[in-house]
Amino acid sequence: MAKSPLSPDLKGAFLMIAGTGVLSLNDGIAKWLTEAYPVGQIMAIRGTFVIAMILVWAVAFRRTSLLRVRDWRNQSYRAVLMMLSTIAFITGLSLLPLATAISITFAGPLITTALAIPLLGEMVGWRRWSAILIGFVGVLIMLRPSGNSAIEYAALLPIAAAMVGAFRDIVTRKMRSGETPVAILLISTIAVTIYGYASASFAWVPFDWSDIWFFALTAALMAVAQLLTIEAFHQGTIGFVAPFKYTSMIWAVLIGIVVWGEMPGLSIYLGSALVIASGFYILRREAALRANRE
Repeated sequence: MAKSPLSPDLKGAFLMIAGTGVLSLNDGIAKWLTEAYPVGQIMAIRGTFVIAMILVWAVAFRRTSLLRVRDWRNQSYRAVLMMLSTIAFITGLSLLPLATAISITFAGPLITTALAIPLLGEMVGWRRWSAILIGFVGVLIMLRPSGNSAIEYAALLPIAAAMVGAFRDIVTRKMRSGETPVAILLISTIAVTIYGYASASFAWVPFDWSDIWFFALTAALMAVAQLLTIEAFHQGTIGFVAPFKYTSMIWAVLIGIVVWGEMPGLSIYLGSALVIASGFYILRREAALRANRE
């Protein structure tokens, strides 16, 4: 007897896990690059590589039809949101430990679930609302006053990235039937790259050509991560898939320890545990509700 294929939600979950793993490695390289280059320049050079990779792939494999844009309005919205979230997050990476910056963005899936009510018409009951609130308590624990005002202000950047990213994910979900992941990635990357060059033109740093490989690598990783994430939302329901972004915490901690010797404090582990527990409760609750409806 043949095994039944994976459900769309499980496919989306596996794609999200893979995407967050690749993205964590990309974030680690981006953080390393911020030690020598301004954020705008990193966005510009990395974006140029991503655009070139997409176009070469589309032409070489005769997939240019996948670049066709049908929904320019939502594509434009997503591109602007992607640009803003990228600015906030990379700037936050330059000022915070890797695990701290990534763990704060864990609020994103909680925000996404909350926004699914007014923007997608999804129903969220009091149990999931309670989980969302507990998750935000976890975020507050991670943002406890540390006596260092620079770090406290810097922590607002990944929060802003999470909020903007939640709106971006909602827009992505609304495009699921009309746009290809490649077209979505291309348009968003063009917007990010244009901003990067405009910003970097005021503070361009001549780069060491040996670093070009790191720019190329982070571009490839970002492209793969974005495609996996976009496809994850295309495959599964947003409330089920989004919490699997939390798996990036494992990779962020490992990369931070190996590369920078960063050991997250107790508040990061405790706050992350609350946020992750809240996210997985939401996942379990939504799965139970779907089973009851069926």
